Amino acid sequence: MNLNKALNKKAQGFTLIELMIVVAIIGILAAIALPAYQDYTKKARYSEVNTAVDGMKTAVTVCFHDLGTITGCSAGSNGVPAAPAATANMASITVVNGLITATGTAAAGAYTNVLTGTDTAGVLTFTQSGTCSAAKYCK
Repeated sequence: MNLNKALNKKAQGFTLIELMIVVAIIGILAAIALPAYQDYTKKARYSEVNTAVDGMKTAVTVCFHDLGTITGCSAGSNGVPAAPAATANMASITVVNGLITATGTAAAGAYTNVLTGTDTAGVLTFTQSGTCSAAKYCK
């Protein structure tokens, strides 16, 4: 009698179709998540470039207030530090008379961040441009 019960009992578990549907759903989610994660990683790497630009912006502002003019506020002079060396995320940064230009490496998206200092009646203002603005990597 126990043998008949065992033979008549329905097999339990997942069918092949159910497993294939789950695998397909996971594949679709991974296809959506992976590009978003890669963009997030590049933005995180590019934050090193933004941090370096902010430091130079502060130094140029102090130089401007000391000299009374933006002319002469270049990297390595009048209190503005020399441009830092390239890193894994920042290819270069230059400061010339208040114009700050920084470029990220390919790992960080290879975008540029340009801050242009302008003396407006004794007030220093910065205008941001470069390819990082359109990509929303810098604000």
